[in-house]
Amino acid sequence: MSDSQNDGAQGSGGVPDRTGRPDIVALTGGKGGVGKTSVAVNLALTLARQGRRVLLLDADTDLANVSILLGLYPTRTLEHAMAGECRLADVIQEGPFGLHIIAGASGVQRCMDLDIGDAEGVLRELAGMERAYDTILIDTASGLRPAALHMIAASSLACAVITPDPASLTDAFSLLRVLQRRGYRRTPGVVVNMAAGASQARSVYRRFAGATRRHLGMDVDYIGAIWRDESIRQSVELQRPVATLSESDPSSRQFVTLSDQLLGHLSRLPARKAGLAAYWYHRSRRQQEASGQALPAPASGSADARPDGNVPTGHGTQVAQDDTPDARCRALFADLERLLSEQPGDARLRQEALRGASALLSRMASSEPELPSLPQGTGYSKADFGSQDALLERLKSQPDSVRVDGFLAALSNTADE
Repeated sequence: MSDSQNDGAQGSGGVPDRTGRPDIVALTGGKGGVGKTSVAVNLALTLARQGRRVLLLDADTDLANVSILLGLYPTRTLEHAMAGECRLADVIQEGPFGLHIIAGASGVQRCMDLDIGDAEGVLRELAGMERAYDTILIDTASGLRPAALHMIAASSLACAVITPDPASLTDAFSLLRVLQRRGYRRTPGVVVNMAAGASQARSVYRRFAGATRRHLGMDVDYIGAIWRDESIRQSVELQRPVATLSESDPSSRQFVTLSDQLLGHLSRLPARKAGLAAYWYHRSRRQQEASGQALPAPASGSADARPDGNVPTGHGTQVAQDDTPDARCRALFADLERLLSEQPGDARLRQEALRGASALLSRMASSEPELPSLPQGTGYSKADFGSQDALLERLKSQPDSVRVDGFLAALSNTADE
């Protein structure tokens, strides 16, 4: 093993000198046992081997196996930095090829729960640190835990790791359903792990994508696949990831291919304006607004930007002044309008908004719930818009450049004439 592979000194590497926004990828899964951590570690090592500055954040609050798979044993974790016992830079371990690792442990959930004043120092340091990397990979906890959901919301791309096991597919589907219900509107990626070959990997993806499109109105993108490989299984026991083997090794080559596909996919995504620090700050700020606490001034370099991701609701993120369903609905549409206005040239984003609205209207029309009687002059107006089914079909036929509010206003004006 080379010297670069043996370098496991904690805090010895420091933070690389670089500026810019990193690609933030959250590797997640609906259940344990799908090989998510192995994929995260090998993918991070491959990207680092290709010359990218990579930070791997172990955000699994229970198992925290990233360091173990690399044969590293941290003496400090994010928990120590949150408690003020050390700087965040002191938590970093350096692995093979200059890969930087932060062991999160219970510090991930603690960072979510702290108020702005207590977390300001760590958030300020994180804001400066994350700009020093090209890629940040997050190994989230499996399942539906709040910390995992927030890590997904803060990322540029959520990548679900699934296997041919039917339980893996149903659990990943449940995860995406919860994310959708809490406001997640990005298009997740999928990595098929432990496949018997390319044919099975594509078949598993198509089955999963068909279920999410049919039942959730959500598309998922195919990122790539890793075949079932005895060398990968043995590498876990030996604490020597296959990505550290020769680049000509077949097991190692799989992750080279996956990394190329991931980078190609990320290059097509719209640039994010904020990162992990800004997301955590914004969430803490919303919690304090809801509780009526006084808010400190934004931390320089970290908290002045409103994150452009999707914040899962239901964990203290809603402002308490007016929490009625009507007010929340208006707030959601206002957020959507702001998001679209911030990206006026992003056709993909407009298409996502239109697809989501169409899917929602379609599900509501098909379920036909029994509505309570409404006062005269309120509710849906057939005189203005015709039947809901006809409205949905006309909405789907519109080009991406048409604004929904303008479309409805034009229909209403036509009816008045």
